[in-house]
Amino acid sequence: MSMVIAGLVASYGNTAVLHGIDLDLGDGEMLAVLGPSGCGKTTLLRSIAGLHRIDAGRITTDGRDISVAGQLQVPPEKRGIGLMPQEGGLFPHLTVRRNIEFGLRAGFVRPYLAGRAERARRVDEMLELVGLPDAGAVRPSELSGGQQQRIALARALAPAPSVVLMDEPFAALDAGLRTSIRQDVRELLQASKTASILVTHDRAEALGTADRVAVLLGGRCAQVDTPREVYERPSTPAVARFVGDAYLVDGVGRGGYVETVLGRLGTTTGATGDGQALLRPEQLMITERKDGAFVVEHELFTGPESSVTLRHNDTGLPLRAIARISERFAPGTAVDVSVASPVHFFPGSEL
Repeated sequence: MSMVIAGLVASYGNTAVLHGIDLDLGDGEMLAVLGPSGCGKTTLLRSIAGLHRIDAGRITTDGRDISVAGQLQVPPEKRGIGLMPQEGGLFPHLTVRRNIEFGLRAGFVRPYLAGRAERARRVDEMLELVGLPDAGAVRPSELSGGQQQRIALARALAPAPSVVLMDEPFAALDAGLRTSIRQDVRELLQASKTASILVTHDRAEALGTADRVAVLLGGRCAQVDTPREVYERPSTPAVARFVGDAYLVDGVGRGGYVETVLGRLGTTTGATGDGQALLRPEQLMITERKDGAFVVEHELFTGPESSVTLRHNDTGLPLRAIARISERFAPGTAVDVSVASPVHFFPGSEL
């Protein structure tokens, strides 16, 4: 196990920010910490890195305590943790080579990297790893945004840390570049067998990149699971809404199905009684029909598909569905809606 965080509490003055965080990180695993602004994501990262003193709890890496509230606070440079800040944080006055070499002069560097020749060899290895073997002599300003992020990762990996912390590392990149660069970074971390924690507020980034996702809401871990489980079987309605477009429809659970205004739907659980079914736009299929129960309010063409907003004639229930590029639904069109089962069901006790 690369890292264990147990009962972590952190605050600023009298304001509590993190409330009893429990997380673990396996060897070579990427964990995404996903949450809205102000939920404590950066405070968590700063606490792990040793830049913020915790009020309660314990942080352990590779079986070694690095932070125990009131007892032990290992300095940041002694923790064996790499940091990849937002926008890379490269030194503009240094060449790429000297940027990467900078971390190799710190106190936590392994003994075999102590000499100048060993450091030079390590920098060459890192440049080769990130696919920029000839970039050592240039300055960061001469590189593209994506190349700068690769160099920032190379600098973080150079001292052979047990864990790399990444704080919104792709936020400054253009949307078209973001997807490819984060996949590159993911593959580079896998190639180096380095565990990592990715802090982000971008749900697509978290779900599409990490092995597991920790959803942080109000300074608490609301759910920690695989991306698919977090999306398809969220622990609470709040998690459901945060990780994707969510519509909660009243219904009555009957074991393996739930009765709703959209008919009888299969469920992911055997819960019974009053509650709410979770519907995602991609689960909804629309069919034009003169006496349909829904009416189209708006259609937004986005290229490969269309986003169609609907409203139920009797209850006023709003929904949004995804239509294929070949389908067109003008405002005012009467439609029926069918649902791809199973759906996730929240019993009344969980609402």
